[in-house]
Amino acid sequence: MKSMRPLLALLLIAVLLLTGCTPATAPTAKPAEPTKAATSGETVTLTIESWRNDDLTIWQDKIIPAFNAKYPNIKVVFAPSAPTEYNAALNAKLEGGTAGDLITCRPFDVSLGLYNKGYLASLSDLPGMDNFSAVAKSAWITDDGKNAFCVPMASVIHGFIYNADAFKELGLSTPKTEAQLIAALEAIKKDGRYAPLAMGTADQWEAATMGFQNIGPNYWKGEDGRLALIAGKAKFTDADYVNVWNTLAAWKPYMPQGFEAVKYPDSQNLFTLGKAAIYPAGSWEISLFNTQAKFKMGAFSPPTKNEGDTCYISDHTDIALGMNAKSAHAAEARTFLEWMTTAEFAELYSNALPGFFTLSNHKIALTDPLAQEFLNWRGTCKSTIRNSYQILSRGEPNLENELWNVSAQVIAGTLTPDAAAKRIQDGLEKWYKP
Repeated sequence: MKSMRPLLALLLIAVLLLTGCTPATAPTAKPAEPTKAATSGETVTLTIESWRNDDLTIWQDKIIPAFNAKYPNIKVVFAPSAPTEYNAALNAKLEGGTAGDLITCRPFDVSLGLYNKGYLASLSDLPGMDNFSAVAKSAWITDDGKNAFCVPMASVIHGFIYNADAFKELGLSTPKTEAQLIAALEAIKKDGRYAPLAMGTADQWEAATMGFQNIGPNYWKGEDGRLALIAGKAKFTDADYVNVWNTLAAWKPYMPQGFEAVKYPDSQNLFTLGKAAIYPAGSWEISLFNTQAKFKMGAFSPPTKNEGDTCYISDHTDIALGMNAKSAHAAEARTFLEWMTTAEFAELYSNALPGFFTLSNHKIALTDPLAQEFLNWRGTCKSTIRNSYQILSRGEPNLENELWNVSAQVIAGTLTPDAAAKRIQDGLEKWYKP
């Protein structure tokens, strides 16, 4: 028996080597094996974890019934948490082994962290993932681009929503160039009945999200410029970025009176009450504005410098769905995720939540005319995402938060565009090496 011990030791080492994971590699879930329910017709229940508690009735009344029409043996329970509690609650469930089968994924680093810890399964081999572009998958894929771990659900698109009745009353056309936008703002200001722009800087994030990230892609050429920042081939002190802040500084005369104290809900109310003509927007406003505004609305994409220039839009990745790597019903969970890659789901979800647009390549028709206006821009402009979200906000000072602050100061006139650019680039170089 003694002579067997070296052989047994070698076998044990081999098993450990084959089953171990290196620190740099996240555990990869095995392809799902057909479960008893999948082969016998037995009913299985899947649970979806989510922070979108405002979507509960949409899932219960529209999405899940549509899925069950095709897969009656796979019951689905949508079980959201409060948005502010979601991250902590989900982490506790994952650590304790009690999390649901399907995990709603926030974009970028939060979900990447879950994947790197082995909580989310790789979905790169999921049928239907080729229906999503590289931009669509960028928020839920490893830095090397090899492993996608969530099925993209929806994005939000940036642009401008305007009071169409006011435009008609003032004889204004929707602007296509920056010069046309300034001319429209000047005409609205001269008339005096409306604030030209419904936006404040008190909360700061609007200045960056609906200002800098809204108009900026036309300057830095969308994905080309965003990826150049990550690669270290471009800097925020380049003319493309300084000129974005120059344009934002030119908005000051057209902002509401006392805009430095105007908060986000104040801006929303200013517009929906018909007291402002143009709202620098995200498409997420559509549902709320539809219920509150008593006037006809329209939308226009960020104006370009010259008419006919290639246009770019911030078509920002917002929400996705992944699979718990330890789900007891992996086959059924993958069936649900595969259904989410179809045109049926794309059209259903986009119509149920106007302003949240499918990230798939499927051509869909929307019933909401304002949402359709936003979606039409995908056919005429190139899509990109906010340039502070992937990789570049992992250190301190945090790039996203810094962009909020400097953009608000530039609009207020307390910081010059050149100084804003230098502060952002200096802060990034303190911790980021391409």
